[in-house]
Amino acid sequence: MAAGKGTRLKSQLPKVLHEVGGKPLLAHVIAAATRVVPPIDVFAIIGHEAVRVRSAVIDTGINFVLQSEQRGTGHALMVAQSALATYDHVIVLSGDAPQIKPQTIARLLNFHLDEQAAMTLLSTDLDHPAGYGRVIRKTSRKHAGSAEVEAIVEEKSASPAQKKIHEINAGFYVFAVPQLFSHIEKLSTANPHGEYYLTDMAEVLRQARQRVVVWKTENSSEVLGANTRAELAAIDLQIRMTKCQQLMADGVTIFYPATCVIDSDVEIAPDTVIEPFVQILGRSRIGASCRIRSYCVIRDSEIGPGVLIRPGCILEAARIGPGAVLGPYSHLRPGSDIGEGAHVGNFVETKNIKLGKGSKAGHLTYLGDAEIGAGVNIGAGTITCNYDGVHKHTTTIDDGAFIGSDSTLVAPVRVGKGAYVAAASCITGDVPEDALAIGRARQIVKEGWARERRAIRKPTEKKPGRIFLEEV
Repeated sequence: MAAGKGTRLKSQLPKVLHEVGGKPLLAHVIAAATRVVPPIDVFAIIGHEAVRVRSAVIDTGINFVLQSEQRGTGHALMVAQSALATYDHVIVLSGDAPQIKPQTIARLLNFHLDEQAAMTLLSTDLDHPAGYGRVIRKTSRKHAGSAEVEAIVEEKSASPAQKKIHEINAGFYVFAVPQLFSHIEKLSTANPHGEYYLTDMAEVLRQARQRVVVWKTENSSEVLGANTRAELAAIDLQIRMTKCQQLMADGVTIFYPATCVIDSDVEIAPDTVIEPFVQILGRSRIGASCRIRSYCVIRDSEIGPGVLIRPGCILEAARIGPGAVLGPYSHLRPGSDIGEGAHVGNFVETKNIKLGKGSKAGHLTYLGDAEIGAGVNIGAGTITCNYDGVHKHTTTIDDGAFIGSDSTLVAPVRVGKGAYVAAASCITGDVPEDALAIGRARQIVKEGWARERRAIRKPTEKKPGRIFLEEV
């Protein structure tokens, strides 16, 4: 269920699109659900900002049901009836509880099937259950220790004795579809908010002599939703620390995990070392035996084995070949493809380029829209001038070429294999293979010019104690 607004977050963004662990709350729940059933059997009930929510998760391959008027959780299933009617059972998940595990969903479903229940709800024990609905189990001798549910009592309706109960309704359910839709019309809006509450189905089904049971998870954190910014931050921290622990268990070294930001979908191979204050975001993939030094930010990038990334580098949608060396302070923008053993160094910016095996761009350089071969040396201060104000153009530098410092390559242009470009050249035409290109004005030296310049300037007194220089 993902139709709610989330007013307590005080945000224009739909509640389920607030991010923890690097992706929207709803995306986490979908990821768990699609490990239990195929995406074609997953339905997101959307309402508030429906277009925006659909767009954010449409690539998951799930289905959508529109709840155009949000009249409660029970109403959400009413509008989904036609989509769900052909199924035998339906699992209902909360779109704002991102830590739910697929194993928990599967165990809840299996318990429901084993119990042959009409409704099964998920519960957990909380040390501080205030604000949550309490699960009241049958307590007669006949039903001692039973999984059968007597009632779900909301906080505001609970008696003092019921408020002492620590078992809370987690808001996850499994229903037998025929029983659900045979009785769902009996839900009432006779409550302060005038809404149809799905929790009331427990009472409706019990009165219809249908079996309602509860299964408890010991991991209370996985069922907690995010209703405030503080709760979002707490869940984000928990997800990221769990991710770091999982990576370390798999052979990754992470110094000071509390300082690192590593998203849920990141993959890192064993023997890679992550230094403090590193961010690895999105769907980044990092190979074995790399070292990522402090203050690097890596997003949606693929990094081969044995790569060294020195401090302060920024990578976005980049691909780095095995054994490459980056930084410090390199900026690799989308489309950067750095070859095996290549080097992109201090304050070098790249965009939409291919840098060949063993090529080097060590200092203060911009390389955009370029095809650069193997074994090329790019001198400090080199610029590929790729944009004419209307269109982007490509610079091609073939294998073994040498580009002198402070060169300007005005695209479209090609520097041939093994060619040299002299330092401080402006290259506007192709350079043949093995040629030398010099594109700069001839140096002129005027002997004694500076001395003569100084001689024609003399001090002039304007006021006592002040000296001014004037040209004569």
